[in-house]
Amino acid sequence: MNEAALPRVALPEIDYAYLEETLLQLLAIPSPVGLTDGAVRYAAGRLEALEIPYEMTRRGAIRATLRGREAQPARAIVAHLDTLGAMVRELKPNGRLAIVPIGHWSARFAEGFRLTIFTDHGQVRGTCLPLKTSGHAFGPEIDSQPVGWEHVEVRVDLPVSSRAELEAAGIHVGDWIAFDPLPEIQPDGYINSRYLDDKAAVAALLTACKAVRDHRLPLPVDVHPLLTITEEVGSGASAALHGEIAEMVSLDISIAAPGQNTSEHAATICVQDMSGPFDYHLTHKLIGLAQEHGIAHRRDVFRYYRSDSAAAVEAGNDIRTALIGFGADASHAQERTHREALVALTQLVIAYMTSAPVARRDCRSMGSLEGFTEQLRPQDMVLPSTPLPAPEEFLDSELPSCRTASGHGT
Repeated sequence: MNEAALPRVALPEIDYAYLEETLLQLLAIPSPVGLTDGAVRYAAGRLEALEIPYEMTRRGAIRATLRGREAQPARAIVAHLDTLGAMVRELKPNGRLAIVPIGHWSARFAEGFRLTIFTDHGQVRGTCLPLKTSGHAFGPEIDSQPVGWEHVEVRVDLPVSSRAELEAAGIHVGDWIAFDPLPEIQPDGYINSRYLDDKAAVAALLTACKAVRDHRLPLPVDVHPLLTITEEVGSGASAALHGEIAEMVSLDISIAAPGQNTSEHAATICVQDMSGPFDYHLTHKLIGLAQEHGIAHRRDVFRYYRSDSAAAVEAGNDIRTALIGFGADASHAQERTHREALVALTQLVIAYMTSAPVARRDCRSMGSLEGFTEQLRPQDMVLPSTPLPAPEEFLDSELPSCRTASGHGT
């Protein structure tokens, strides 16, 4: 398959109202790692409404399928449904709760926030507070106390003042806690909320799937939208992949901060995170697609960041990986992005879905040197001003076809 022989697909207008509705509904469903069934059921319902078939793992990761002209080399596009949260660590003698975080985030951003405790038989509301809260009681000590999970506690909205009363109310060590997202959408396009990581990317992925369905966009190869449930604790896309998938693009929050190149008004193409560089060819393909379609984008490198892509590779999958995201401020805190970043991310996902794979040879996991990709050719090093070859130059239409039992083929 040669990309030059494929008709160029003009990007359609996305259904932004659908994206925003999906985001708000997802944010209303608590889904800290380990308590994700509700979000999984919602996402499955969204896929069913789009008539997109899907399968689920035992624990709830979702792998959907959009059929292309050929089955291989297939691609996956992954976002995660799970969020940060907390868990009850101790029932304290004063009738309050000591907690530990689920995922990696600072207690600084838990202080003062409302939350829900999920007991074995119901839900209880509460507030996360520093150990010394009232200035009328502690004076300047409220400003000098340390920050940390051992320095906060949950005040439960029940008439309890002892461990025994907490137990009688049905609260136990190990109960899950979800903090309120507090979403707010401004008329000028700014979106504030907890858990935009990664529910905004899930909404963008589902909106891209809707565009493919609504506009009957042709797909060169099978695309597998993948929704994971344990990314915030590191295992993410270690499950739900299979051997036909040769490329995987992760969708996640991107960090706009001093020293970073990300913008809240654009998509970000990450070249490297703490797990190392992403695939050269897949990354440059995404850059080329953004340039070709005029999609607002930035390149960036993240030093304290990992995604579903790392989990997939560490699980032993031999796949090309890349990371793209929506620019946002204050990740793992009270996050903020802009409508323009979500639109740009959705457009880039559609452009990727409708483009040819990086290399024809990737339809097989092992092969000879024939058709293997090339990064720096001698002429490129002699003439550094010469542009790098476009991704389509790496495709070899003379390689054997990759037919499968499903009936796909060249």
